[in-house]
Amino acid sequence: MNFRFTKSLQNGRRPLLRMAVVGSLSFLAWQALISDLGLEGPWAFAQKLIGTPRLVSYDRLLADDECAIEPTAAELPPLLGQIPLRAALLQQRVGGNAAPAATDPSEVTQRKPERMIRDPYAAYSAVAVDPANNEVVLTDENLFNIWVYDRSAKTPPNASTEPKRIIGGLNTKIEFQCGLYIDPANGDIYAVNNDTIDTLVIFSRKAVGDVAPDRELHTPHGTFGIAVDEGAKELFLTVQHDNAIVVFDKLAKGTAAPLRVLQGDHTGLADPHGMALDARNRLLYVTNHGSVHQVRAPEPGARRRGEAIPNWPLTRDDAVPGSGKMGPPSITVYSKDAKGDTAPLRTIQGPKTQMDWPTAIAVDPERNEIFVANDGGNSILVFDASASGDQAPIRVLKGPKSLVSNPTGVYLDKEHNELWVASFGNHTAAVYSPTASGDTPPIRIVRSAPPERPVPGLGNPHPLAYDSKRQQILVPN
Repeated sequence: MNFRFTKSLQNGRRPLLRMAVVGSLSFLAWQALISDLGLEGPWAFAQKLIGTPRLVSYDRLLADDECAIEPTAAELPPLLGQIPLRAALLQQRVGGNAAPAATDPSEVTQRKPERMIRDPYAAYSAVAVDPANNEVVLTDENLFNIWVYDRSAKTPPNASTEPKRIIGGLNTKIEFQCGLYIDPANGDIYAVNNDTIDTLVIFSRKAVGDVAPDRELHTPHGTFGIAVDEGAKELFLTVQHDNAIVVFDKLAKGTAAPLRVLQGDHTGLADPHGMALDARNRLLYVTNHGSVHQVRAPEPGARRRGEAIPNWPLTRDDAVPGSGKMGPPSITVYSKDAKGDTAPLRTIQGPKTQMDWPTAIAVDPERNEIFVANDGGNSILVFDASASGDQAPIRVLKGPKSLVSNPTGVYLDKEHNELWVASFGNHTAAVYSPTASGDTPPIRIVRSAPPERPVPGLGNPHPLAYDSKRQQILVPN
């Protein structure tokens, strides 16, 4: 039998190999979910959610997108129903050679790979400066470390920069960290875990090596950006997956409840990432990638899997089926005290903005400017802080000489009048004048690898696929 398949991407279609076993696992997981919810069956449950099943659309495949494959199920040993599925898969025929029937699972887990695709160097994601101690701090989403450097370090042309100290290891609870804040009073490091650990970790300035955090705060899943109002002693976190902002007491720890939450259809939050606080004008700036869905609180008395903590945002368990959509990226602006389903004061959005995955953001109240790390556009966009609608940036920092490559971190060091940019795409954090534009070379750089080293660009890779026709490995990040 011929199986036809496509994988839809944002900018086109590519073939994606789907084995029959994936469908089996999905069906088993679906049945388990229905059973856990105490419902009568998958079809009845589906009809309650979306009504009668119906064809929404289809695309005719191009000739190059068709291929014939043999169902994986046909290659499984005749033991189905008698042994666990995983054990059966371990015994299936691979490359025409049958695996030993009594393969020891421990032997499989200890098997060495033939080769690895891996970046052995730090990939900087967020940056912040401690001017009191003349240090720059960088988070690393590749090796799961926090790197501390001399702020004024001069990196040799063909070498990497020597760090002053590194925080990392299993005890630190550092993993996919994308938000960073340095306490101006004592140098404490606040680092946001985005994906695998739902914990904000706080380290003292003296922390080094594989040490436990001095303080931890349980957070919603998918936090990304961080901002702190030192006057009000409030800590703000964006929640990427749930399109929300939660506000905690700055000294909160453990499972403390947020003080308030901003979430709802009118907020304009759509996959929020970076965040910057203008304490002088009491404004909060948020970058959004554009993905959004509706959430609804469960009916009174209904079972809910989410957190039973006051002011906790509604989660993906509360998503309205079929409500998801992908809009253009944006910057939304709120009063810093906004809560509930409050609409933004204004929104910057449209093709003239040049935004493409806007990530980190910094604000300069004196110049009335905002700086945006434009990840997908390999650029730093500078807007008038009062901008609204489809407004072009007042200047753009971009080009091969600038070394801006997939920037995900930006920080304005007002004391030294410097703009720091962390580029995920080239192992580099670079320093510029805040007024830099065009293809301007940096003043100096911090680098985790020699300049000629390639960057695989792996960031939280998920299940892989192999395109046998083009002999390519497809890696969703």
